[in-house]
Amino acid sequence: MRRTPLVGAALAGILVLAGCGSTSENEGRPTVVVTTNILGDVVENVVGDAAEVTTLMKPNADPHSFEISAQEASLLSRADLVVSNGLGLEEGLQQHLDRAADAGVDTFVAGNAIDVLAYSEENEGTPDPHFWTDPARMRDVVDALETALVSIDGIDKEAIDENAERYREELAELEKEMTAAFDSLPQDRRNLVTNHHVFGYLAERFEFRIVGAIIPGGTTLSSPSASDLRELSSAIVESGVPAIFAESSQPDRLVQVLADEAGVDVDVIELFTESLTEPGQGAETYLEMMRANTERITAGLSP
Repeated sequence: MRRTPLVGAALAGILVLAGCGSTSENEGRPTVVVTTNILGDVVENVVGDAAEVTTLMKPNADPHSFEISAQEASLLSRADLVVSNGLGLEEGLQQHLDRAADAGVDTFVAGNAIDVLAYSEENEGTPDPHFWTDPARMRDVVDALETALVSIDGIDKEAIDENAERYREELAELEKEMTAAFDSLPQDRRNLVTNHHVFGYLAERFEFRIVGAIIPGGTTLSSPSASDLRELSSAIVESGVPAIFAESSQPDRLVQVLADEAGVDVDVIELFTESLTEPGQGAETYLEMMRANTERITAGLSP
């Protein structure tokens, strides 16, 4: 059907008005910018529709080394709240976080809300930033995050409280599921070897022993020496672990090298540890990631 110029103009006007209404609605909501995608998923669950949430870290990225564009960095200075992991995790982003804090932007550092573990007895002064492997500590983060969010001007406090309570219940259910799964493993099978130190909190919560990690220290930016590999190989043989675990955000080449070095027949199993994935890749959300890891660890270490 042919439209007259008058009808076309009217339709165009309606579309413009509709677009303006949508933009105005978005601009009226508070803005929250989150560094890592694991925290981004948790924040989105607690925030719901009460604020606009932007997560800087893309799926399948490495939180220790990912970088952001100048446009993304500018979002930090305009946010009503910036949420970061802290404890030295976001090494490539820290300068931008410091700049936003110095400019007076309200910040929430999740690592400040938990009981922090050191990487090891030998590294007592170095905090372990991977607290999300313990769902109980993630509940502590949600408690503190809820307080930070409801302090934002113009936010729907009732919605935040309801969302936070619902998500705490989901985290409690997750912890119950993990406890039941790991209880099926005999104590002498609860030994973990990974390509990077990431399971300290899970080990403490669920009574695992960390045999070792291929990459020394707390960052994926380090590299193992030949002596590191030899020492870990000896520990693997001594403990008799049936599987070693590689992170989805890192290649498993070093893990395979270690398996060959140890001279034993061990499985190399991929886990989702430091990043969520794209939809359909196994770890789209924090809860999905933790359940997938629980299933794979249990299967890999079962007699």
